[in-house]
Amino acid sequence: MINEELLIKLGITAVLGLVIGIERELKKKPVGLKTSLVISIASCLLTIVSIESAYSFSGDNEVNITMDPLRLAAQIVSGIGFLGAGVILHRGNDTISGLTTAAIIWGAAGVGIAVGAGFYIEATMGVILIIVSVELLPFILKWTGPSHFRQKEIYIKVILTTPATGKKLLEDLKDEGVVIEQMRLKDTKEKLHMVELTASIPIKQSVTDLYSLLSLMDSVEGVEIESR
Repeated sequence: MINEELLIKLGITAVLGLVIGIERELKKKPVGLKTSLVISIASCLLTIVSIESAYSFSGDNEVNITMDPLRLAAQIVSGIGFLGAGVILHRGNDTISGLTTAAIIWGAAGVGIAVGAGFYIEATMGVILIIVSVELLPFILKWTGPSHFRQKEIYIKVILTTPATGKKLLEDLKDEGVVIEQMRLKDTKEKLHMVELTASIPIKQSVTDLYSLLSLMDSVEGVEIESR
């Protein structure tokens, strides 16, 4: 016999997972629409199976078998961690990316568990708050929050022919409003000199203008800028 309530649960989970997946898809993240849908629906299904099994196979009058209705669903939280770890990347410039995407994976699983357990309103509110936290809140803080939120991080790599121009390079960057947070100096095999900088600039400042400025400097052999 078809249980309509269980089908409704899966349908609600699919809709909520779709909302989360669209947000990731629009940002071109590794975990997109399909992944979010699979995670949320599978989590909901496992929760339903866990709850229904606890009450369907609880024994008879002679043998009383006690089962935790959420024992199977509890394993989703730890199991989803392996999937989240796969999207966390450690880049060559000592930066880590993918933490938000990993958290979204965990959130999608949580939404599936909540719907599977029957908490429809709570799961819907959770998705709304996730979208607000990831999309709307950072946008507001960029324009009205402290100065830290009105900065964007960049990675700069400059190849110099002579090390003496390194001081002028830093001074010019400071004049352009670049705040240097971390610096690394290194000599290359071609007898050139590499300057790597982790810095931040105002969100209104153009990265292309900064690239053009560095490219026109004397003794600059090459420039690479990565905006995060």
